[in-house]
Amino acid sequence: MIGVDLGTTTVRIHVKGKGVVLREPAVIAVTKGTMDVKAVGEEAYRMLGRTPGNITAVRPMADGVIADYTLTEKMLKAFIRKVLQGPQRFLRPTIMVCIPSGITEVEKRAVVQAVHEIGARKALLIEEPVAGAIGAGIEIAEPVGSMVVDIGGGTTDVAMISMGGIVVSTSLRVAGNVFDRDLMAFVKAKHNLLIGDRTAEEVKRTIGGAIVTGGGELPTMEVRGRDLIDGMPKTVEVTADDVVAALRPSLEKIAAGVRKVLEQSPPELVSDVIERGIVLTGGGAQLRGLDVYLQRITNIPVAVAENPEDCVVVGTSKALDMAHLLQDARQTYDRY
Repeated sequence: MIGVDLGTTTVRIHVKGKGVVLREPAVIAVTKGTMDVKAVGEEAYRMLGRTPGNITAVRPMADGVIADYTLTEKMLKAFIRKVLQGPQRFLRPTIMVCIPSGITEVEKRAVVQAVHEIGARKALLIEEPVAGAIGAGIEIAEPVGSMVVDIGGGTTDVAMISMGGIVVSTSLRVAGNVFDRDLMAFVKAKHNLLIGDRTAEEVKRTIGGAIVTGGGELPTMEVRGRDLIDGMPKTVEVTADDVVAALRPSLEKIAAGVRKVLEQSPPELVSDVIERGIVLTGGGAQLRGLDVYLQRITNIPVAVAENPEDCVVVGTSKALDMAHLLQDARQTYDRY
């Protein structure tokens, strides 16, 4: 049994009994015209922006859903082949894939069809906040309210969970990739400097934060790019304060999504969350000070899950043994 976190930026695969066996960028490189696969994952990621004219390296996932069905299928097939080696390669596994809570029925069917095409015996779906909650160790089957905010690469999913199902949720197309674009736009506006996605991500990971921390000297980082005025290479210094300012509009949208779910949830469940706190999962949860930022806005304790990046894929794999407890997953079995 295999759990797959089919993320916008990273694909993670968890095999029962082995743990997380694959973490690779959701990138595929193909030959133009023939669509022959040249590379997938880490190898293809290194080709982004550096390929010759006859090869193209692309991300087939966008905003948490399949943007290019054919390339997604080829990428998934290559990853599953990496995971199932030796005698296992002849097995037809049961595969559960996590999806954003707000995607349409058509988008769900595209995921299921892609999984069946790669040779799965059974294709199952689970929503990301539920998988994240399971992976974070939350007892979601209890008649108690639990709130999870899963911040991935393409989407942020906010959900109130009780008795194995989602009571209220919202899915925002604001997450790690948007943070990177915010930083690129900020550096362009302030310094007339054009930087790439990978540079923006490095800045976010190194000195990024949701709040300005008081005391001490602000951390800084040298950023290299192309000057928009004369087209020449240029290096500027970006501070942690700059990053906080650049990310503020997107973080306010996430905070608004959290408030919306709290406002629409039954008061009994909100009372449970005030006592138990809000749990952050996903790679975006590692942004420095994000828990403090959301705690200030909601007046509710906020904690980052242990190993937040792997919470969703670990929960997806664990959910295969909890089908009888999961309302949303059970509906998925019946529907597909």
